[in-house]
Amino acid sequence: MRFTRYTMIATAALASGSAMGQDALESLAPLEVIGSKDKVYELVGSAAFIPAEDFRAQNYTNVNRILARVPGVYIREEDGFGNFPNISLRGADGTRSAKVTLMEDGILSAPAPYSAPSAYYSPRAARMSGIEVLKGSSQIKYGPQTTGGAINFLSTQIPGRTAEQGAAVRDSKGQLVGYEEVASSDPNFYWRSTYGSYDTFLNHAYYGDTVNTENGRFGYLLEIFQNSSEGFRNLDGGGDTGFSVYEPMLKLFWEPDTALKQRFEFKYGYTNMDTNETYLGLNEADISDDPLRRYAASQYDNFTSEHHRTYLKWIVAPSDSFNFEVAGYYNEFDRNWYKIGGVDVTTDRDLLVGNAAGNISLVDGDRTYRSYGVQAAANYIFSTGEVNHSLQFGARYHEDDVRRFQRADTLVSNGTGGASAFSVITGANGSGGNRYQKAEATSLWIQDEITYGNWTFTPGFRYESIDLFNTDYQSNNLDIATARRSGDVSYFAAGVGFSYDFDDNNRIFGGVFEGYSLPGPRDYLRNNVDLEESIGYELGFRHRNESFTAELVGFATDFDNLIGTDAGFDAILNPNSNVGEALVWGLEAMISYDLGVDRNLGYSVPMYVSATWTNAELGTDVVGGNSLYAGGSEGAEIPYVPELQVAAGIGVAQEVWGLNLDATFTSSTFGTANNFDEPVNSQLQGEIESAFIVDLSGYYQVNQHVRLVGGIQNLFDEEAITSRLPLGARFNAPRTAYAGFELTF
Repeated sequence: MRFTRYTMIATAALASGSAMGQDALESLAPLEVIGSKDKVYELVGSAAFIPAEDFRAQNYTNVNRILARVPGVYIREEDGFGNFPNISLRGADGTRSAKVTLMEDGILSAPAPYSAPSAYYSPRAARMSGIEVLKGSSQIKYGPQTTGGAINFLSTQIPGRTAEQGAAVRDSKGQLVGYEEVASSDPNFYWRSTYGSYDTFLNHAYYGDTVNTENGRFGYLLEIFQNSSEGFRNLDGGGDTGFSVYEPMLKLFWEPDTALKQRFEFKYGYTNMDTNETYLGLNEADISDDPLRRYAASQYDNFTSEHHRTYLKWIVAPSDSFNFEVAGYYNEFDRNWYKIGGVDVTTDRDLLVGNAAGNISLVDGDRTYRSYGVQAAANYIFSTGEVNHSLQFGARYHEDDVRRFQRADTLVSNGTGGASAFSVITGANGSGGNRYQKAEATSLWIQDEITYGNWTFTPGFRYESIDLFNTDYQSNNLDIATARRSGDVSYFAAGVGFSYDFDDNNRIFGGVFEGYSLPGPRDYLRNNVDLEESIGYELGFRHRNESFTAELVGFATDFDNLIGTDAGFDAILNPNSNVGEALVWGLEAMISYDLGVDRNLGYSVPMYVSATWTNAELGTDVVGGNSLYAGGSEGAEIPYVPELQVAAGIGVAQEVWGLNLDATFTSSTFGTANNFDEPVNSQLQGEIESAFIVDLSGYYQVNQHVRLVGGIQNLFDEEAITSRLPLGARFNAPRTAYAGFELTF
């Protein structure tokens, strides 16, 4: 059945089959947006699947480094660790990943994707079993942000037995008496631990199993992930500039021994994060002199957060031609970013180092986000004559909100210089912003995968209807509102993709899709920011054989009502706004080859090259505002979308040892649409420098259970300005080394 190749929306689709007959229950593990590297070939849109072994080999914990090898993905490094990623797909504004639909296990994972789309957040990539990136056809199935595509993070899977194992044992009367005892196909216990430069620790461990009982199959997983560092930036006067993250997770499933194939799955995850990160960068002179410096004024800056996430899924396959999944979910994200704001690293430099007397704004950014809902998806397989159909459809009801009750403090410098020159005056609670935003959204979608001969067509439609609410309160009062606003917005998006198989190894594909990006309730209701609209086009070719795969894609995204983010500015004085039209088009290429497999060498020699060439320009002059697009003219280059990106790697994997060499190159771009090489009248202006970064990693397999790992990231200590947001220029992370081990049982 062709339907097992494809995915369903919402929480992901279902897999079913009849290979085991009536004597054993086949596992109904939820599928993913893509599912595996092999299934990328079969999609009608451009996509990438990154399994955990690909980024664990380099000990990557920074999602920006992981995504750097995916063509069509642009990233802006902000803190050097990937704690605050800024991800763009095919040229959509990448600020705070606001225009990408972020999911974990098919569930919306951003703190409040409708009420606060630009909230700083990303799931922790290093604890995942895989990452799926879907461009192209994602506009129909995945929302609310449909212009920039979707990224689905796959949490660690419960170790389990394969479908052919664990067969049921019945007595002479046919009664179930148990299951065959078989070894698990996955390791029950895993532990990876590394230590490296700047006292950087990584510990990732889990234990789980799938057990056959007379009541069905039961699976469980207990996981703990920990990552911390003292930080590589040098704070004037000394101090910690690092972070710590602690993430436990529990996952359970039960497949009852019933005639109906069904599965219940539960997950609870928790994240506690504490990072001494700042909005503050450096001016041009200081970053040239010491790119890792941090001004003394930022000594109090600190970000803390707690995140609770949970879901319960029911997966059912009444027949081989029909299956569906229902999921209820709840997320709560509490965060507080205590940070400097409202300064300019050029004009206020003496004040920031404590050499001048004066006051600086400090904000205690206390916010609570919630999101919850229920979603369902189904897949029905049928035929009409010689035409086969895989009809996929789904719905979601979702609510989310954000409660902001910030405090405005004052950082005072007495002008005597250094860290001791500063003291803090505490303001009144609510003085830094007291408001509430909420969204209630209903989403419907349908897509039919129509196959006739070698052709496949996937027409589809998506509908979203959102009720929006915004309340502004008196600064120091939680009950007295100064303004209440409500309204609604909706969109209807259509699209169609296609593919044609020349043979089993060569395929063309393409599509045309409408996309939308949503403003938050306050922007829409108070600041009259309209929906961002786009039409995306793509045409591609794929080839595969045992040792060689290749993909070449041409794409274009035509934007209208482009939303220019305030990018950390004061949202009252400089709110988000629509800035006009833009066109992003280019070429993506991905090639992989294994010399060892091709030449039967007895060991693996994997190689890959990924490249993206992009032309990204504004289609209209931008008048007014203070976004990254302000001052841009028709034909200006869009900020933070480089013309050329290349990632390449080569490895050797013997029976007991292996080495990998990975490199990325990113061409220069600009910090704003003014396209100035240096700051003229804003600290956001200037060149974002080209960078060539090389990473070396390796392992030695001591025995069946123990592997030693080590490596060097940024081998040649490349230095480049990667961002001028939010407040001034900052460099990438310097050269770092690490060593550790992996245990599996």
